[in-house]
Amino acid sequence: MTAHTCHAAGCNSRVSPRMLMCRPHWAAVPRVLQRAVQVAYRPGQERLDPRPSPEYIRAHKRAVNAVAVAEDMPAPYPGVDVEGGV
Repeated sequence: MTAHTCHAAGCNSRVSPRMLMCRPHWAAVPRVLQRAVQVAYRPGQERLDPRPSPEYIRAHKRAVNAVAVAEDMPAPYPGVDVEGGV
C-alpha cells in the first residue's frame, strides 16, 4: 500500500487516507469549503469506492486551490472557482 500524503500542492506530509490534507493545510481552507468537503465525503470512500462522487471531487479541487491561493502559488486546478457557491 502506498503512503497517502496531503493533497496541498508541494506538501509531502503523510496523512490518513481518509484525510484530504495535513492539519496546517486543512486549517488554511476556508470553513465553507471545509464544510463542502465534509458534506460530500462518504465514510469509507477511500477504501470502498475509488471513484468519489462528482460533488466530492469538486469540493476537493476547490479546497486544494484555496490553499494554493493562500500560499501565493498557482492553482493546481485552473478554472475551478474557489469563491463560488457550495
